[in-house]
This record gives sequence, C-alpha cells and structure tokens, in this order.
Amino acid sequence: MIGTSAVGGAFARRARSLRAAARAVPCLWVLGVICWELLTPHHTEVVPLIAAAPAIACASGGRRGRVLLLGSAGLLFALAPVTALEPDGEVTDPHAPLVTCCAIAGVALGGYLTAGRKVRLVRELEELRAVAAAAQDVVLRPLPARLAGIELAGGHLSASRGAAVGGDLYEALATPYGVRVIIGDVRGHGLPAIGTVAAVLGSFREAAHEEPRLSGVLRRLDRALERHLRARADGECPLDSHVDEEFVTVLLLEVGRDGEVTALNCGHPWPYRLREQPVGPALARQTAPGEVLPPLGLFPLPAELPTAHWGSLETGDTLVLHTDGAEDARDAQGTFFPLRRALSEAAGAGPLVPAAVVAGVRAALLRHTGGRLADDVALLALRYDHCPLSGPSALTRPAADAHRA
Repeated sequence: MIGTSAVGGAFARRARSLRAAARAVPCLWVLGVICWELLTPHHTEVVPLIAAAPAIACASGGRRGRVLLLGSAGLLFALAPVTALEPDGEVTDPHAPLVTCCAIAGVALGGYLTAGRKVRLVRELEELRAVAAAAQDVVLRPLPARLAGIELAGGHLSASRGAAVGGDLYEALATPYGVRVIIGDVRGHGLPAIGTVAAVLGSFREAAHEEPRLSGVLRRLDRALERHLRARADGECPLDSHVDEEFVTVLLLEVGRDGEVTALNCGHPWPYRLREQPVGPALARQTAPGEVLPPLGLFPLPAELPTAHWGSLETGDTLVLHTDGAEDARDAQGTFFPLRRALSEAAGAGPLVPAAVVAGVRAALLRHTGGRLADDVALLALRYDHCPLSGPSALTRPAADAHRA
C-alpha cells in the first residue's frame, strides 16, 4: 500500500530544512549581539539582548542542554570586564552587569523548564501517534500484494493533516464467490467520517463471505449504515450535527475465477480500465457505465438492484478504482486534475504494475495540488493475472505472496 500522508517527500525535506535553520537562529543571535556590543559607540549597552537567546532556543525546538549552553555563554559575556574599546574603562551603571545576569539566568531557567516539558509532550505525542497508526491500520488495513490471481495496490490521501484515514474506504477480499472489492466515499472528509467508514467496512468484511450474490452484500451494507446512523443520532457527539444528511457512495465489484466482472454502483465514479501496450503508454478508458443507484443512506434500496456485467478481463487488464477526490482536485489556478492522463503516464509501456500505477497517480496528484487537498482521495488498482506462475513476475514475487495466490 502506498503512503497515506498528504505531505510528500519534498515537503518533508523542506520541513527538515526549516527546523535546521531554526536551530541556528539562537547562535546567530548571540554572535550578532556580541558584534554589536564591540562595534557600536561607547556606553551603548546591548548585552541584555543576549537574554533572548535561551528563549529563542526553547521556541525553536532546542533541547535543555542547548538552552543551558546559550544561557551560560550569555552570563560569561555579561560578566566580562570592560573591553579595551572603552577609553576611560568606566561603567556608567555598576549594577548593569548584575541586572543583565539576573535577566539571562531567569530566561535560561524558564527555557530549561519549558524545554523539559516540551520533551515530555513530544514523547507522549509519539506514543499517541503509534496508537493512532495501529487503530487506523485496523480500519483501513493494508491490502495484500496478490489475492486469488489478482495483483493489488491501494492508497489513501487524507485531507486532514497527520491522519491516515478519512472519509474514503476500500477493501478487497477473496471469497468463495470470487474476489470482492469495495470502494466508497463518506459524506464529508477527515476524522469525523472515520466512524462511518469503520461501520461500512466492518459490514462488508462479514457480508462478502456470507452472501452468495453481490446484491445481498449491498443490502447488508445498507442495513449496517442505517443502524450506525441511528446510533449516532441517539448520541450527543458534537461531530454528529449532520447525521440526517449522512450518505455513502459505494462501488461493489466481483471478479470471478474466469475474470468476469460484476458491479453495483451507488452514486460512485466508475473505474478506469487500463490495457497493456507493447509500445507507448497504456490505454486508459472509463468502463462502460451502467445504471447508478442513489448513495446509501439517502433513500431505501429498490426491490430489484441493477447489476452491471462487463464481460471477462484479459490477462494484464487493470481496473483502477478511485473516489471523486481524485477527479475534483484542483491546482492554485482552479484546474481540475487530469486523472485519465495521469493514469496513462503512470502505467507506462509494457506490463502493468498496480503499485507503480497508484504511486505515480499519487505523486502527480500531490504535484498538481501542491500537497493541499480539499478532499480525501482513495485509489485501488487490480491487475488480472489468473496464471500466477507465468511471466517474469513469478521470479520476483515474494514467497508469501505466491502462497497467498
């Protein structure tokens, strides 16, 4: 599974550079004050400005040792004798060095205590992030590299900074009826939608193995969502102010053993179909749309559910499922993200690799938006290859993946 953060590697490198520059600011401040003191006219007192160095070090992420070092350097300079630059060797105020030393010592002590508390808070934050990452992996767990003759790759970009899960969902399961796949989009985005995502995915993971028909799976999802929304409406959570307007777009796929694809669509974008080309980029075409039902949660499901049949996939054919956050993403000028072109460029020529397709689209999407996403984005690529030992990919496939296939 690709990375799930909305901040790419370039943004992380930029943040590290900014932190390194911030750590150099206190030292530059002390050097500037010393040079100012030595080069300014006589009787100009700027030494008290050194007291700001420990505070700057604490604010810029410096550790306690760094704060004490800068405080000690400031005290030594404040206690230094009158320099040769003073012709008369006299100090206008004999108590000025003592006042300056007290100020520096006070600021250094406060910075030391604050830095210690900051270290403890950072440690607690790291522990909470580890717990949150484990919980998010349970909700939107990583996909296997291979599943019953189908190569998989999925990824998610959250509009909420620091979150790996938002309002988009996807899952793929090998069942007695074939490989069943779900991708969906909860109304809204970010952390408030995680509860609904967990309810829908939990129902799918159970119903996909038990229901012989795809329509039965969809009805189970609808009932699970109804129970979840009713429970939220009875609660008093401040995030539930729009429960009556909650809905989920869902696309269900079933890929049989012979490659035949069956689909049910509740207000979700249709996927793209990539076909390998020996020369030039792969062709990206949107699948033939069928009848689309309203999103789950808005209206009751009809008695007869319109199921779309797309025929059988050929070896190497790849389906790319996505949420509307990919097509609706815009750059600073308001230009929509060209998803179809990005798919063809990410696929390239030759054999299709689902992980490369998803990673390429993700990188192009971050470049297009500058890393500022207005909505969550989920991508899921499935390459049909029902003969797992054919082709050079069998030589590089991990043993665990070959065993799962």
